[in-house]
Amino acid sequence: MKAGISLAKSNQTTLCYIERDGQYLMMHRIRKKQDINQDKWVGIGGHFEKDESPEECLLREVREETGLILTDYRLRGVITFISDRWQTEYMFLYTATAYEGTVGDCDEGVLEWIDKRKVAELPIWAGDRIFFHLLEVRQTFFSLKLRYEGETLAEAALDGHPLPVALAR
Repeated sequence: MKAGISLAKSNQTTLCYIERDGQYLMMHRIRKKQDINQDKWVGIGGHFEKDESPEECLLREVREETGLILTDYRLRGVITFISDRWQTEYMFLYTATAYEGTVGDCDEGVLEWIDKRKVAELPIWAGDRIFFHLLEVRQTFFSLKLRYEGETLAEAALDGHPLPVALAR
């Protein structure tokens, strides 16, 4: 540790759902060892590196994981993940509608275009169902808090107001 600065992995992340023809580009997390998202389907993203802004992290992670360069993207919300197993994570959630390049191979999982109507049928985190719904019905920025006990969603709050956890099932 240098002058009181921790060198631990950042607890700030980005996540992006790239859209094309009614589909999201998603990653089936099956290649990375000791992955908290093992076997789940997630968007594209990852942890901030030193001194990165959310946009810099987003663009770097998308390029590294997909080979794509985003040309049109929008910050949709901030999600606070609390867990009894992992450190609290603050995730900047984006959607993107334009990009350059072609989807390449990813060493963290398999990339696949998934019909938006089928996403809820995939093995995803329960709280993800809430923010997928918000991405479809809400155009304004949102703050979502999700608290997990193990892999079970125990609490959810939208813009500071409690939500029934049953919404995520």
